[in-house]
Amino acid sequence: MIRVLVYSGDPKLQPLLAATLGGECQVNVQPEADRLKAVLSNGQTDVVLLDLDANYFDVEEQAKLYEEIAPADASVVAMADDESRSAATELVQNGVFGYCRKPPAMREMRALIRRAYDHAMMKRELESKRRSELGTFEPTSFDGLIGSSAPIKRVCDLITRVADLNASVLIIGESGTGKELIARAIHNLGSRAKLPFIPVSCGAIPETLIESELFGHEKGAFTGSTGTRMGYFEQAGAGTLFLDEIGELSLLTQVKLLRILQQREFMRLGSNRPIPLKARVILATHRDLGQMVSEGKFRLDLYYRINVMTINAPSLADHPEDISILAGHFLRKYSDAYSKQVTSISPSAMQILENYDWPGNVRELENVIQGSIIRTDGDTIWPQDLPEPLQDRDPVALNGDYPKLGSFERLLRDYKVKLAMKAIEDCNGNKTMAARSLDISRAYLHRLIRLSGQVDTADVA
Repeated sequence: MIRVLVYSGDPKLQPLLAATLGGECQVNVQPEADRLKAVLSNGQTDVVLLDLDANYFDVEEQAKLYEEIAPADASVVAMADDESRSAATELVQNGVFGYCRKPPAMREMRALIRRAYDHAMMKRELESKRRSELGTFEPTSFDGLIGSSAPIKRVCDLITRVADLNASVLIIGESGTGKELIARAIHNLGSRAKLPFIPVSCGAIPETLIESELFGHEKGAFTGSTGTRMGYFEQAGAGTLFLDEIGELSLLTQVKLLRILQQREFMRLGSNRPIPLKARVILATHRDLGQMVSEGKFRLDLYYRINVMTINAPSLADHPEDISILAGHFLRKYSDAYSKQVTSISPSAMQILENYDWPGNVRELENVIQGSIIRTDGDTIWPQDLPEPLQDRDPVALNGDYPKLGSFERLLRDYKVKLAMKAIEDCNGNKTMAARSLDISRAYLHRLIRLSGQVDTADVA
């Protein structure tokens, strides 16, 4: 039995739908928005039907209602006459499963409700499988590292293993993946937590100043040095020194760094007095050091010296299931920082975020949420509040391909293919009608057909 919840003020709609859908569906018509939300909260609905009829409701207000209800485990279908068709089309673009004409054709209505039901069942199955893959691990903040995915769990496990060791750690990963957060977590969870943590971006220091900045200098060590200065190695004391972007160091500086790590001592410029290195050194880079070694740009002996314990900071593309968790974290963080009461991200905006490939990784996501909070005028982030390059972005439609397939992404692909093939069957093989019923392009439908493994022949319009 398909449980259909209808939001409509049309008193003739209940008997019409009951006759159209027959014994296959249980129809519940609600003319009040508050009552609709209450019924949805019980989780006893498979398909929601929004009646966009200007005779009974304000169409724009009802279209906005979708963003408020947008049930996670049910499919939404819009029903529109000629006057409200544009509103229905916009809803489909924002995540509504589909729409039909009013008054509805019986065969079209039955087929659409069945496909919407299949879609809802597949969503529930996907969510169940996703949760089983994640096990009982709940979304957490592990000393600043936020997520519940397997890659983040692996990083957290390695952090706990090395936190109390005195060995050097090399963190590798793309820009924006949180390499400094990982270094801080190692420091904070170890025995040095109450001692200094000194982060240094090697790429931001001019070559002429790098040795003075790292090792310090005595008065008169070079032109312009009017006093003694402690370098970063000395400032770190017995705490942690985090050297970021070590791939930017010159070969000469690499030689001196290697000696310091081996001898556990250094000297200020202009001095011959060795200073013991008491700090733990954590290093990081976004570059491929192995490739740099083969090109003669990074010393092999230094590479072997620092590549004892390596932690890979995963790109956001490697754990997309954490996008919603991270977005919620940044939403709370910057809403408080800007004293704005932005409390949620609309389902359509979240879908855009989850479909984006995030070349700038977590840092880019943080910047997007931060800017969206500034742009929005209400308590919710909508698609129009996102940066223009992200709006209405669909990586499948744009690139003609699917993202890398893990188990969850494969299930997602398979259910899209299943829905496409079911639509073709319901339309008696007419692909033009099938694409129209799904509100997708013919080209997109043909890509799904090819993924199904069936021969994609031309059809008759």
